Amino acid sequence: MDNRKRPLAAVAGRSDSFKTPEKRVSMVPVPVPVPDSDYTRWGVEETCLYLRREGLGQWEDAFRGQRISGVGLGYLGHAELEKMGIECLGDRLQILITLRKLWQIEAQPSKVFNDPIHGHIELHPLLIKIIDTPQFQRLRNIKQLGGAYFVFPGASHNRFEHSIGVGHLAGRLVQALNKRQPELLISHRDILCVQIAGLCHDLGHGPFSHMFDSMFIPKARPDISWKHEKASVVMFDHLVNDNDLKPVMKQHGLMLPEDLDFIKEQIAGPLETQAGQGKKWPYKGRPEDKSFLYEIVANKRNGIDVDKWDYFARDCCHLGIQNNFDYRRYMKFARVFDVDGQKNICTRDKEVGNLYDMFHTRNCLHRRAYQHKVGNIIETMITEAFLKADPYIQIEGSQGKMFTLSTAIDDMKAYTKLTDHVFEQILNSSSQELAEPRQILKNVICRRLYKCLGQTQAEKPMKVTQEMTKSWEEKLSRSFPQSGGHDVELQPEDFVVTVIDLDYGMKEKNPINNVRFYCKNDLTKVIQIRKNQVSKFLPEQFAEQLIRVYYKKTDESLEAAKKYFVQWCMDMNFSKPQDGDIIAPELTPLKSSWSNHEGEDRGGNNLALNGQKAKTQLFK
Repeated sequence: MDNRKRPLAAVAGRSDSFKTPEKRVSMVPVPVPVPDSDYTRWGVEETCLYLRREGLGQWEDAFRGQRISGVGLGYLGHAELEKMGIECLGDRLQILITLRKLWQIEAQPSKVFNDPIHGHIELHPLLIKIIDTPQFQRLRNIKQLGGAYFVFPGASHNRFEHSIGVGHLAGRLVQALNKRQPELLISHRDILCVQIAGLCHDLGHGPFSHMFDSMFIPKARPDISWKHEKASVVMFDHLVNDNDLKPVMKQHGLMLPEDLDFIKEQIAGPLETQAGQGKKWPYKGRPEDKSFLYEIVANKRNGIDVDKWDYFARDCCHLGIQNNFDYRRYMKFARVFDVDGQKNICTRDKEVGNLYDMFHTRNCLHRRAYQHKVGNIIETMITEAFLKADPYIQIEGSQGKMFTLSTAIDDMKAYTKLTDHVFEQILNSSSQELAEPRQILKNVICRRLYKCLGQTQAEKPMKVTQEMTKSWEEKLSRSFPQSGGHDVELQPEDFVVTVIDLDYGMKEKNPINNVRFYCKNDLTKVIQIRKNQVSKFLPEQFAEQLIRVYYKKTDESLEAAKKYFVQWCMDMNFSKPQDGDIIAPELTPLKSSWSNHEGEDRGGNNLALNGQKAKTQLFK
């Protein structure tokens, strides 16, 4: 019993009251704070913190003594470390291997996508978090090529897969530059932000993609200037806030709000247009020495960007059209050079012909698919149906407020619910208010389409407004053929005039003039290559405007409308329609500049006839 434990109060020297033991000092080392993930921003102390965290604290005095900051880390080698007093080869190797982690930063994939265009795509976990949101998943239900799916049976792909492809290519290009030129100091944050921008650049597209922002919104709300790029920025903010992604972004090393601004600037350009007009460098997300990063997703300088590379390959595959541009080859030769005080992405001189082919491919896609005359009128009819249904489609948005098709763009919660499904919503409706738009969509489904009377061109491209097209439709209805013989009265509302602008992406300018090239013999200089240094077969002009006229009726007045159209082209001094001699053979000879002679040039001058006259005079 004597060995039993005695009560605490009975222990000698103890008082009856219990005393809390003193708190012992923990021997666990204090965790080293993690410096900013962008090592190019580190000062000397942040660099030393990183060494300590990586177990190389014994060398921080050497780094501190030489005032080595984050910018200088990429330039350290064995010679520099030896001069700093680190004589042991093993120590130098350990330091260099540790530092290499900072720029060999390919993200660890968490999910693999088997893409039909790019093969197996591995994406960073943060990108997966963004993809798995309602705002991004919405893109599964928006056709990439809008109404073209009614013409090309294979064009069933959506904005969802295109966006993933652009995010993938954005990562590949920026990592290729980082590997080829480590002196660019491309950080982990830079790569993630570029990938996120590529992934989210099309978040703002509406039903049937470009039909919504180029046809429907301008007619439904002519008082505002709205583009899908602007909506993509607003939708991205909504995506981040609605899914509470800011803590996740910080966890993966992003700095807010700086990196959020950088992502949005890549999509839509400078965020504060007015404030940035007087500034040499209008961007907030990255300094001017990182200007080349703004040329990857949406290149405002010359139009060569990963967005085009993906839709060239993807659209050509689904349309059954040959793609003549190989983006992989461009990546092999892409390098960053100083051009007029900014860092720009440049390519080898021998690639200039391939770049002309790239823009030619873009032009061919527009002519053969994107601006197909049947697809064009189908989108026009869908737009008409949406305009008539606009007041009667109600979409619930923030705080229970209701929005229509055209006002949903003002509220991202409502806009998230707006996809191509609105077509079926109208088509399958039974309400009397939607009877007229429902009939238009039934006509689309049953192929009862407006008929194309023909296509023409003005002598020079014009800035065409909605008021101008309305006046043209009025003139069409009054363009009674000079040959007479038609007792049909046509109405302005029976005509539809559409104007299509085709170019190489920079209106009438040649985008290759904004590209700089380098030669393999001298990697310190960049040059400009003019068109006449490449080939005489290249285009003389880089923009043109097509004017198409459609007629809504299919009765006996259709034949008369065709002749009205030819007469209208004559009255407006437009070019002769391709089938003008077929549909109105009695009219076309009445305009002298429309006479058909072999060798006739664009201005209507008869070169062959003039040459024959010269021969006659010579041998008189």
